[in-house]
Amino acid sequence: MENTINGIHHITAIAGNAKKNYDFYTRVLGLRLVKKTVNFDDPQTYHLYYGDKFGTPGTILTFFPWEGITAGRRGARQATEIGYSVPEGSLDFWLKRLEANNVLYNKPAEKFGEQYLTLLDPDGLKLELIVPKGADKRLPWETTEVKAENATRGFHNITITTNKIDATAKILTDVFGYKLLEQHVNRFRFVTDAVDNAAIVDLVEVAGEVAGHVAGGSVHHVAFRVKNEEILMQYREKIAALGLHITDKIDRNYFYSLYFREPGGVLFELATDNPGFSVDEPVEQLGSGLKLPAQYENIREDLEKSLPSLI
Repeated sequence: MENTINGIHHITAIAGNAKKNYDFYTRVLGLRLVKKTVNFDDPQTYHLYYGDKFGTPGTILTFFPWEGITAGRRGARQATEIGYSVPEGSLDFWLKRLEANNVLYNKPAEKFGEQYLTLLDPDGLKLELIVPKGADKRLPWETTEVKAENATRGFHNITITTNKIDATAKILTDVFGYKLLEQHVNRFRFVTDAVDNAAIVDLVEVAGEVAGHVAGGSVHHVAFRVKNEEILMQYREKIAALGLHITDKIDRNYFYSLYFREPGGVLFELATDNPGFSVDEPVEQLGSGLKLPAQYENIREDLEKSLPSLI
């Protein structure tokens, strides 16, 4: 896990109502609210982070909840499905839980020899609960209703839909160090051996698919994991050398980032492990307070009044 891309760091999506988003991910899916902060570019909007106990890279799903935002549309040039790893034998539990909470879902199916269950969150974001071929040994976050024997372990994979996979695949293999593991019809599975989990990217090639529209219920960007800032900047040189526009290093308080749009149209981020989510509150209290970047501390009182209550 040194000078490599270490799988998925986090995935960021767009929601509508913040309270519905919080209730679904913490209560129904049983994730932990790891960080409650604001969109650094729009402080009147939350940036909510959900994950495991520690906010471990590879478990973090984040949201920008914009009240009243129009619904997005899945299509080409988008990350279209987020796969979570769940334990063997847990899908019956999840079927009953989704039914009891009026969540839209499909019956279990199978791809690449793995059982999975598809569902939609309150904004229409497409999620999959997947039983991986090999047992996922990551420690889950437990709640009173979702215990360890059923709880999600973090990301299994991300799916990107594209009109032609070649240019995106080249970024994955030539820059990120992924390898094509297997193919089924128009779905191509790429994997990195740098980490055991959150290591899979599926590319789905649909030549005639209309480009999707990123809005409510859509993935905004996919962040890939690097160990530290030194390695981050090495990847910046590699990506810039391909002629792709890539940002300067950005301090996101909990990690350092670079952003670029891969040739297939999806916004990619590279994010560091350091400094982590416990930099401004202890692990046992993660997500309990509103944490603001320094530039917005002077308007904290106004933000605490204007941001919607989550409970």
